[in-house]
Amino acid sequence: MPLPLIYHEDYSPEFPAEHRFPMDKFRLLRDHLVDSGLTRDEDLLRPELCPADILALAHDRGYIERYMSGELSREDQRRLGLPWNEALARRTVRAVGGSILAAEKALEHGLACHLAGGTHHAHYDYPAGFCIFNDLAIISHYLLQSGRVNRVLIFDCDVHQGDGTARILHNTPEAITVSLHCEKNFPARKAESDWDIPLPNGMGDADYLKVVDDALNYLLPLYQPDLVLYDAGVDVHKDDALGYLQLTDEGVAARDESVMRHCLGRDIPVVGVIGGGYSKDRHALARRHGILHHSAQRVWQSSGCH
Repeated sequence: MPLPLIYHEDYSPEFPAEHRFPMDKFRLLRDHLVDSGLTRDEDLLRPELCPADILALAHDRGYIERYMSGELSREDQRRLGLPWNEALARRTVRAVGGSILAAEKALEHGLACHLAGGTHHAHYDYPAGFCIFNDLAIISHYLLQSGRVNRVLIFDCDVHQGDGTARILHNTPEAITVSLHCEKNFPARKAESDWDIPLPNGMGDADYLKVVDDALNYLLPLYQPDLVLYDAGVDVHKDDALGYLQLTDEGVAARDESVMRHCLGRDIPVVGVIGGGYSKDRHALARRHGILHHSAQRVWQSSGCH
C-alpha cells in the first residue's frame, strides 16, 4: 500500500497575497508531491473537521468559541498575526483533523505524514505566531485519554521553540515534549519543555545531525514511547526567511530520514507534520516541505511498514 499522506483542499483558503504567512504552501506542496510522482491526488487521505470536544481536550472552550465565531480580542488577533474569516476557521479545524488522522494511520501502519500541522505556538486559551489550535497537544491528549497510547513523545525540530505545546502539556507526564530550536529566535520568552535543546545561530548540517542522533539515541530508549509526533519544520533551512540556522536540502532530508529510522528501528510508530517554513518563493518552499514526504517514502519502502 502507499505511504499514508493526509491533505484537504480546505488547507489553502483565499488569503492576502502579500501576507507574511505563506497560506498557499499547502496547496503547492500537494501539487509538488503529485507532479514529482510521489503520490496521486486520489491516494491522499482527506480528513474530517475536528470536533470541538476534541479541541477542548487541550484548549479552553471559551477560547474555541471566540475563535470560531470571529470574536477574538484585538490583543489575541495581534498575537496570532492572521486575519479571520470563516474559510480560515474551517481550515484550522480541518487541519487538526488531518493531524489526528495522520497519527491514527501511523499507529496502524508505522508511518504517516500530514501535508500540514505542527501548530506549536498555540496556547491553552490564546493563539500566537500564526497558530490557533495546537494539533500536537490535541493529538497527545486525544490518544492518551482514549487509551490508544500510554506515552507519546513530541520531537519538535521547528527552528522556533514549541512553547505552546510545552505549556499545555506541562502537567501531562505521559506526553514528553522535546524541542530543538534556535536559541536566539521567536518566542523571546521560552517555555519549559521536558527537554529543551537550544542551538546556536548559524549551525550547519553536520553539527545539527549529531544533535538529532544523540538526542534520539538517549530519549527513545529512556521513554520508550508508543508514538512519536515529529514536527519537521523546514525553517531550519539556510534560505528560510525566519530561521537562523544553515541546513541545506540534503541536511533536512538526512534529518527527516534519521528521525524516522530511529523510531521505526525501535518499532515506534512516527507521524510527520510539516511545521514552519517561510519564503517569498512559495514554490521553493513547497519543495522544501516536500523533503519530509520524499524522505518518508524512502524509509517506508525500506522499512517493511504497511
